[in-house]
Formats: sequence, C-alpha cells, structure tokens
Amino acid sequence: MKRASKKAHSTRIYRGTPRNIALLARALQRGEPVAVPTETVYGLAGNALSPAACAAIFRAKGRPANDPLIVHIHDLAQLDQLAHRNPAVEKLARAFWPGPLTLVLPKKDIVPDLATSGLPSVAIRMPAHPVFRALLKKCALPLVAPSANPFGYISPTCAGHVRDSLSGKIRHILNGGDCAIGVESTIVDLRDPRCPVILRPGKIGADEIARVLRVRVAAQKKRRAPATRAELAPGMLSRHYSPRTPVVLHARLTPAIIASLPADEAALPLFSSEKLTPENVFPLSEKRNLQEAARNLFAALRALDSSKKRWKKIHAELAPAGVAAKDRALAAAINDRLTRAAAKA
Repeated sequence: MKRASKKAHSTRIYRGTPRNIALLARALQRGEPVAVPTETVYGLAGNALSPAACAAIFRAKGRPANDPLIVHIHDLAQLDQLAHRNPAVEKLARAFWPGPLTLVLPKKDIVPDLATSGLPSVAIRMPAHPVFRALLKKCALPLVAPSANPFGYISPTCAGHVRDSLSGKIRHILNGGDCAIGVESTIVDLRDPRCPVILRPGKIGADEIARVLRVRVAAQKKRRAPATRAELAPGMLSRHYSPRTPVVLHARLTPAIIASLPADEAALPLFSSEKLTPENVFPLSEKRNLQEAARNLFAALRALDSSKKRWKKIHAELAPAGVAAKDRALAAAINDRLTRAAAKA
C-alpha cells in the first residue's frame, strides 16, 4: 500500500443533481474515492475492481488491511460478476434488495484480494438510497463503500459528519440528506445456504430472514480473534463505532441514576420523559420510537463527543429485551453498536 500524500485535498459537498452525479461517476471511474449517502450510514465509495481505488479508501480511513470492505451493486447482473450465488441469494434478494442487507458469498477472481482482506469470500449489498443508486448506475461499476469516517470512529449519518471527519483527506462528498435508518446493514454469512449466520445485526433481523429461507438463522458467536487475522465481514471488531469520550452502558437509565450523575457527565436515554429534565440529558427519541432512536444514535454520540462542554463520560441506555417484534432487530443493532462503542481498546 502506498504512503499517503502529505498534500491535503480540498473537500467539497455536492448536491445530488444529475450533473453532479455524472461528475462524481467520472471521478469514481478515474479511481478517486467519493463519499456517498446510503439508507444506513454514509460510505466512502471506490471502484471495487481496482486495487488502487481500494487502497485509496484504506488510506483515507486509516483502516487496517484485515478489515474487508462491502461491495455495493446496482443490479443482480453485477452480483454474478463478483460472486457465486446460490438459491438462497435469489430469495433474500427478492425479499430485501434494494435494502439494508449484506450477503457474504464465495468470491470470483475479479474481486481484488485487498477488498476482501485476502479471504475467498466477498460481502455484497444492493443499497436502496436513490441518490447512491443513481451514482451506481451512472458509473456502471460495483463500488466498495465502508463507512466514511476514520477507522473505528462513530459512523456518519449526514454529509456534515463526513466533512468533519475526512476534510482534507478526500475531495468529494455527495449529499443525500440524513440517513433514514442510521445503523449499518445486517450482514449474513450465506456461503452455506443451509446454515446462514448473522455476522452483524441491523434493521433486518434473523426472524425475517428465517421466514424467507425457511431455515434456522444463527448469530455469530463472540470470539477474540488475533489482531492480524482477517475478519469475515466489517463491524465485527470488539471495539468499533467509538467516540473519544468514554461510554458507560446501562440496562436502564432511571431518573434516580440520572439525578446522581455529575454535571459533566452526559446521559443518553433511549426515550424522553417528563421526569428527565437536567441539562445533561439527551434522549434519542422524543416520540418513544425505537426507529427514531436508531436513526439518531450516531449523530447524538458525535454531538456529545465534539461538544464544547467536554463531557467526561457518556452514559448510554441499552434497548430493552421486551420490545415489539417489529423492533427486535433494531434493538439488537443498537445494543451491538453501543456495546462496541463502550468496549475497551
């Protein structure tokens, strides 16, 4: 991997107009990285078939080479170019694509080893965001697109987050508004369609996938892998999505716990309450809605981490176990992100 240039880039945010999409499609075809909106979080996109373009993304993010990238496609014809599909792919694609579901499949030789951290598998997703889909169609390339932030930091959910984190390291940010979901896609290991495994929880849950495939869907067992070992998919490191401010987890942030916090420690409850009025309380949802809480999670962590108040700790509330069936997958995703954000290095 080449050393990063010492010369800083001038970073610009582009509106999602047809003219700008055409301009940024040409930048991607030249091998330049472009930050893009998705329905989950903003990604840093590059030509998935170019080792040099993939290397530019690793450099801009400071991402280790053992953390593979997700390849984003516009249609199923591109999937056949990149990976070996099986009947389960057809079923899940019909049910959930375009959407926040990533499938890990045996890769074809056209995918550079750098994109997959040397593994014989590749993670693939068909995103739903209309601006990103227009860009994918215009550039006519599969695009790798990990989150558009420094490696390990809180994922970005608006163009301003990308600019704050990567200004001077990349030239182009395509603005598609705030992300609708706010947490990364569900990742499913589908190399053996008889035994699908969720590697990273997201909006689409195991129950939904099991109903489509009519097989049991397992969850990845937590493991302590060597730092040099390639991960099967992104988002599996024990510490990730992490602010600089220490995060403390609570099964429930009761009014009594919040009242006992020092004034320089922030509380991040899931929902607002008339009983929670101190100036150090920042509910994730005013409507007591878990989807709104997920959408606001990363933005709230970023705001607290960069606040002039300089909070000493962030006390975050985990999603409860007894949520409605429609929210179980998002509850698991929220808890996964918070657990990794709070993990020690």
